[in-house]
Amino acid sequence: MKMKKLGRTDVMVSEICLGTMTWGKQNTESQGHEQMDYALTHGINFFDTAEMYAVPPDASTYGKTEEIIGTWFKKTGKRDEIVLASKVAGGGRPWVRGGRGIDGPSVREAVEGSLRRLQTDRIDLYQIHWPRRGHYHFEGSWTYNPYQQKRDEVLPNIREVLDTMGELVKEGKILHFGLSNESAWGTMQYLRLSEELGLPRVQTIQNEYNFLRRYYDMDLAELAFHEDVGLLAYSPLASGALSGKYLGGVLPPGTRGAVAGSAYRNNELTEPAIRAYIALAEKHGLDVCQMAIAFCLTKPFMTSVIIGATTMDQLKVNISAADCHLDEQVLNDIQQIFMKYPRTL
Repeated sequence: MKMKKLGRTDVMVSEICLGTMTWGKQNTESQGHEQMDYALTHGINFFDTAEMYAVPPDASTYGKTEEIIGTWFKKTGKRDEIVLASKVAGGGRPWVRGGRGIDGPSVREAVEGSLRRLQTDRIDLYQIHWPRRGHYHFEGSWTYNPYQQKRDEVLPNIREVLDTMGELVKEGKILHFGLSNESAWGTMQYLRLSEELGLPRVQTIQNEYNFLRRYYDMDLAELAFHEDVGLLAYSPLASGALSGKYLGGVLPPGTRGAVAGSAYRNNELTEPAIRAYIALAEKHGLDVCQMAIAFCLTKPFMTSVIIGATTMDQLKVNISAADCHLDEQVLNDIQQIFMKYPRTL
């Protein structure tokens, strides 16, 4: 397992990160513990969670995933072997601070709650789960909407959040700061203000990246590479869709598609793309899921790829992607499919 620097810090993290969001909904506590045991013994030292998990989110499972990680820390005593990432949830859900949006007090309240559930005294990487403004990632828009945000409201909020992150770093409750589901403009505002004010620097951005969604290849890739704000790629298998298990509208029991009530990305543009990637993997004698994760690992802006699994068999396949080499012919074939299906949603 290769190790990468976390932004401009001295922290080294595994190039594959263990995602945890199914624990407490699709996975039990004992299954979560089993996954953490296996991941650690196979070179993964980086775990990612969030106060909002498990998913799909609801009031009954809020914070459950962090609690499962916390009981594992208590049972094993291996907290110091793990680089732990968590996130503060944004507004809109009444069971999370009454639905209030992200601001300084909500960040502090969220950190305190996460520390209790995780049974630890610090979070190594603390991330803003999504921006406090409209965003293409959630709008489903094919173009920029200049009316989704007011600059004079966004910038003071960023400053307030950064101030609080600075306080929490000084207190030792968080060590480093990152973003999630963020745009290039938003990331640059955080970078600019942190440099001007001597506040914590953004070290990572956790955004979606997979064969079906490669927005990051454009302006964010350049920003991440030159500014050392590495990508933590979530959903490298497009929520499992790239495995082919949802083709034809099938919803296997127990899968995320079945639990969430939809197959996610199942449409007339998605299915031909997925079938093409599956055929490509078969042509080269590869597992399509390992090929998808290995492709993410080839990117120069990548810090770590976040994998998630509901079974141990899935977890083993996904972790083994670190040993999957994609030669030039495979990468060229992937690019040809991408050029034919550049956006499937």
